[in-house]
Amino acid sequence: MTAPASPASTGFLVRIGNWFFTYRNYAFPLVLALVLVGLDPVPLAGDGAADRWLDTAGVALCVLGSAFRFWVIGLAYIKRGGLNKRVYAEALVTSGMFGVCRNPLYLGNALVLIGLFLIHNNPLAYAIGAAFFGLAYAGIIAAEERYLADKFGAEYARYCAAVPRFLPRFSRYAAAAADMDFDWRRAVLKDHGSVYAWIVAAAALELLEHVGRPDPAFAPGGWWREIAVIGSATIVLVAIRLLKKSGLLVARS
Repeated sequence: MTAPASPASTGFLVRIGNWFFTYRNYAFPLVLALVLVGLDPVPLAGDGAADRWLDTAGVALCVLGSAFRFWVIGLAYIKRGGLNKRVYAEALVTSGMFGVCRNPLYLGNALVLIGLFLIHNNPLAYAIGAAFFGLAYAGIIAAEERYLADKFGAEYARYCAAVPRFLPRFSRYAAAAADMDFDWRRAVLKDHGSVYAWIVAAAALELLEHVGRPDPAFAPGGWWREIAVIGSATIVLVAIRLLKKSGLLVARS
C-alpha cells in the first residue's frame, strides 16, 4: 500500500497518533522499560548456547536499525519533534532515503525495537511490544499522512504513489540521493543519543539475565562485560556532547 488511507478510515488513528507524537519521548521509554524489566527474559529453547545466537541476532538488528537511521539523517534530516511537539513540516522532503521509503526513520526504530525484544525473548513481551508500538507508530504515521496530505495536496499524493510507506525501494536510491553529500557529523550529532539508549538497554538486559535474575538456562557470564559496554558508551556520549558544546563537531548543514 503506497497511498495514505482515507480520512474516514484513519480518524481514530489520527487522534491517537497526535497524542503519541506529543508524548512519545515519555511514553515509549516508559512502556519499553516496564515490559523489559517487569517481565523475565526467557532463554531460547531453554538453552544457553542457543540464547547467545538469539542475543547476537538481536544486537545485529539493533546495529542495522541504527545504521539505517544514520544513513537517513546523513543525507536528509527531518526535525522529528515537529513544531511545539505537534506534527509539522515546512517542506515535503522526498530526497535521500525519503525517496526510497516514506518512513525510513520509523523503519530504523522498528529494527532496533525488534532487536531488543529478541534479546529479551519473553512471549508476553513480544505481544505487548507489538500491540503498543504497532498501534503507536500506526497512529503517528496516520497523523503525519493526514497533515502532509492536507498541506501538500497533489504533490504529496504523487509522492505516495511513487514511494512505498515502509519497504524500501532501493531502485530509486540513485535518483533520490543524486548530488547529495553524506554528512556524518550531522548523523552523529542528531542520533548519538538514540544509539546510546539501545546500547545501554541491550547491556542492561544481559545484566538482567546473568546477574539480576540468574537462570541456569542462560549461559554463564560476568557482569564486568556489560558494565564495560555501558561505561564505554557513556564515555563516547559525553565526548560527543563536549565536542558539540565546544564547536569542534559541527554539522555542515
